[in-house]
Amino acid sequence: MHSYISIIFIMKKVAIIIVTYNGAEYIGDCLSSLKKMEYPADSVKIIIVDNASTDNTADLIKKLITNYYLPITAIKNNQNLGFTGGNNVGLRYAIEHGFDYAYLLNQDTEVEPNFLSEAVRIAESDDQIGAVQSRLMLFNKKDTINSVGNQIHYLGFAFAGGHGTKITNYQPVPHSFSRGGLPITNYEIVYPSGAAVLIKVESLKKVGLLYDEYYMYHEDVDLGWQFWLSGFKCVLAAESVVYHKYEFSRSIKKYYFMERNRYLVILQNYKLATFILFVPAFCLMDIAIFFYSFIGGWWRELFKVYLYFLKPKNWQKLFARRKLVQSRRVVPDKFIISRFVGKIEFQDLKNPLLNYIANPILDLYWQLVKKIVWW
Repeated sequence: MHSYISIIFIMKKVAIIIVTYNGAEYIGDCLSSLKKMEYPADSVKIIIVDNASTDNTADLIKKLITNYYLPITAIKNNQNLGFTGGNNVGLRYAIEHGFDYAYLLNQDTEVEPNFLSEAVRIAESDDQIGAVQSRLMLFNKKDTINSVGNQIHYLGFAFAGGHGTKITNYQPVPHSFSRGGLPITNYEIVYPSGAAVLIKVESLKKVGLLYDEYYMYHEDVDLGWQFWLSGFKCVLAAESVVYHKYEFSRSIKKYYFMERNRYLVILQNYKLATFILFVPAFCLMDIAIFFYSFIGGWWRELFKVYLYFLKPKNWQKLFARRKLVQSRRVVPDKFIISRFVGKIEFQDLKNPLLNYIANPILDLYWQLVKKIVWW
């Protein structure tokens, strides 16, 4: 154990939460890397929440617990609760058992030995910090970034910051709030990736758990937004390194959750005046998405999104959620949107219409309109 791990780390109890779903090919490697972590064994527990896997993941976990001698608690859900529901099971466990921190870790990751001590070190450096993301690197290209803090577009789209860029070439997006030069420094980020993020439990109690309605996708967007709205910071721990076996999913199902949850995020989090100001851009983009869905073959998923918002009970849930979110707000929208971007830059999506038509128009609108928001 390195000498820089001070007594403060020994006192801080951390629950590492790993949600598994048909993850037999990943979980062994993930736990093997955790076995090497440089963190006091009596101050950490691994909580594995299995989301009713249909392969042999649950049986494999039992075997690994015996073989690896790691401090593991395994919880098996009777149904697949999604990424949000599965992680909430673990987060409730962390809260109920008096942990200081909860670290959300994807099943398809492997960690550097000091990943946790570095994340805790950064979190302890500032009482305002609510969440700390580790530096996510691609597992098969370890010198290439997966995420060094994620970006939010003002229309609710979100994407990984720096994805696909060599670490030596990366420059952070030049927000006014960023303290960093190269990513070897630790700087504030818009929102942390749910694949590798340390959360202060006391801060989580104030902002609430992940919103179950999301099920999957955009739950981390919303979490980061909630932290900033509630007066907390999200930061990068650049020397806390996690390798991600990342694959861009092309499942048609993802389009339903991504598009539906994009609407949910913006409808609950913006002040009404801000939302109204962005309506023209929303409408323009949604018309483009409507026609593009037929070209992409996911128009059925888009129509399911429309059907979701035609149900009064879903609007009741949305209004209740919005009321709760707005009641916890302590900062204005002007402060929040200063962190957002005007261009949609999905590194895994190469589309000339997006790059040469949509992005210039959307960014121009953004540059003009964001100056109006004083509230």
